[in-house]
Amino acid sequence: MRYLYYPGCTLRTKANALDDSTLASAAALGIELEELPSWVCCGSVPPLVTDTVMTLLAPIRNLANAEKRGNKLVTTCPFCYNTLKRGNGVVREDLDKRNKINSFIEDNYTGSVKVMHFLEVLRDEVGFVVLARKIKQRLKGLSAAPYYGCLLLRPFNVVGLDNPENPSILEGFLNSLGCKAIDFPYRTECCGSYQAISENDMVVERSHAILASAIRNGAEAIVLSCPLCHFNLDQGQRDIRKRYRGFTEIPILYFSQLLGVALEVCERCGLNQHYVDPTPLLRSKKLI
Repeated sequence: MRYLYYPGCTLRTKANALDDSTLASAAALGIELEELPSWVCCGSVPPLVTDTVMTLLAPIRNLANAEKRGNKLVTTCPFCYNTLKRGNGVVREDLDKRNKINSFIEDNYTGSVKVMHFLEVLRDEVGFVVLARKIKQRLKGLSAAPYYGCLLLRPFNVVGLDNPENPSILEGFLNSLGCKAIDFPYRTECCGSYQAISENDMVVERSHAILASAIRNGAEAIVLSCPLCHFNLDQGQRDIRKRYRGFTEIPILYFSQLLGVALEVCERCGLNQHYVDPTPLLRSKKLI
């Protein structure tokens, strides 16, 4: 299985451990992720202004580049996933904007590339039943809470990955690895996202509510798929501990890191780069 791969900026810089775990896990499954040549930043934040095409040039340039090499483009960052899919939707549905965009980027992209999250590849193209047979060790005894955040699921009419109010893709993923998936009411709530830059107090409050809810419902770890959510929920526990007395720290794992543990390639998954070290928990379960 071969896919063009768009890592995006964050996974190649601050969150490179998450990128490493994705590549290591994919290789262990026999999936080749070929990096898209000459990719540029997608713009990250979905465009909030509807009467301009300038914010769409970067994502469409990447998609036009991908179109020359294949018909599918895989990413693991929900910001990139959301931005690329939204741009694709505009090109497919708005001929006037498509023509303007193509004029700017000097191309003729028509929206033919399918943008996929790596979780989508695991669910729809590998299959969770097959994935369960391919892992080297089942992660029995580990109770993990799946956390979705915002951009992986919304807006549904554009993203279409899963039910935005009652999703199941992360639960299916965790079950395929042998984990117990913990249901908790904050699994699709926003952690504050990039407001951490200017409104950190609000992000600390939101992150605490999410973590405390997961812990109350029996989670030993939280599993997610967004590098910014990972930062807010993991690194943010420094500030949470200062504000909320008695708060118990909980490990935050990127889904590809947990997959790497199940595939026994965890030495390439950057587990030592977390604020809350997940290795004591994993060792106590005899998983590493």
